[in-house]
Amino acid sequence: MVVERRTAACLAVGSELLGDRRLDSNSLTITRTLARYGITVEEKRVAGDSVDQVATAIREMTSRHDLVVVTGGLGPTADDITRDAVAEALGRSIEPSAEVEGWIRKRYRDLGRRMPDVCLDMARVVEGSRPLRNDRGSAPGLLVETHGRIVAVFPGVPWEMEGMLETDLVPEIAAWSGGAAKISRILLLGGVVESDTEDKIRHLYDRFGRENVTILASFGVVRLVLSAEGDEAAARRRIQTMEAAFREVLGDDVAGVDIDGLAEVVLEGLRRRGQTLATAESCTGGLISADLTDVPGASEVFLGGIVSYSNDAKEGLLGVEHETLVAHGAVSEEVALSMAGGVRERLAADWGIGITGIAGPGGGTAEKPVGLVHWAVAGPTGVEARHRVFLGDRSIIRRWSVNAALDLLRRRLDADR
Repeated sequence: MVVERRTAACLAVGSELLGDRRLDSNSLTITRTLARYGITVEEKRVAGDSVDQVATAIREMTSRHDLVVVTGGLGPTADDITRDAVAEALGRSIEPSAEVEGWIRKRYRDLGRRMPDVCLDMARVVEGSRPLRNDRGSAPGLLVETHGRIVAVFPGVPWEMEGMLETDLVPEIAAWSGGAAKISRILLLGGVVESDTEDKIRHLYDRFGRENVTILASFGVVRLVLSAEGDEAAARRRIQTMEAAFREVLGDDVAGVDIDGLAEVVLEGLRRRGQTLATAESCTGGLISADLTDVPGASEVFLGGIVSYSNDAKEGLLGVEHETLVAHGAVSEEVALSMAGGVRERLAADWGIGITGIAGPGGGTAEKPVGLVHWAVAGPTGVEARHRVFLGDRSIIRRWSVNAALDLLRRRLDADR
């Protein structure tokens, strides 16, 4: 079966995305969704709140790609110019829609709020387009066909965009694949680095194809993306074969499949055992707790955390002995072990994590350089500690530290089951 190759482009609209405070994350979701149907995103752009700039980008992209997905600029304010830009790019008129106005008014009624008159601007529709109802927000989207190509326009709010992407765009593009599919599976590896992973798996490239394997490394976590293409049944069989082969080689380094991070793995492991966790953090300043509580349902097993930054806090809140601090220093295996055991006892948890280190940029010595971190896990079967000198700036050292501590607990949970 030969399926015509289709390409796509993403355009994010918003002057704020051109600064240093906001990122275009929507294009990542769009790329991932389109890949399921064999559609390759070949171009991504960001344009400011200018009708001319956005219209020019849309004209250029539609001349090269089968699909252009535009996000942002659909709200009611003066800088929301995407509708006008789409109309200008395609040489079409734009006019009010009573149907869309009804959607927006109902949205405000359901929220118990009066609709400001300025919101009527969101009810304007590009000639020949299909307006898309936004069940997660108030700004509708648009789907426009032009010369056999599609321009899909969604709100910039990620949660709203994601819902409309699946509801309104996927049915349009699914037929393009002709029954073919591209299926991906992500193996999350903990406590490893990219080069070691490459060394372990490279012999599998001859069997499965180097182009079907992608390694994404991020501070002690590696995501191994495996892909398979063909008719859906064959692609699913192949991805299962690939996963089994890579798991056999990687062993305990595989923390999970198609999950966001180590916090999710740890929480699920605790949930299965009916056990609880508490954290004691120094150099990470609560980042481990933040990772854990980012996962919905964390409160079922995560009792809480103590940020014991000073020595007094380590003594008073966690029961670290003053003599231990004097003899070994705050950044030491002994203190990390004491923190882990102390928070486990103080919060009556089954497991405790303790972590202390020198995140920099100052504070290092020849004996204890910047980047030195000690972390420990205390549990029902005893305590265990690790240490390492992480390279990078303050934020990178702290990120490495969080992943290292969570991975040690992850491995302890696996070993104790």
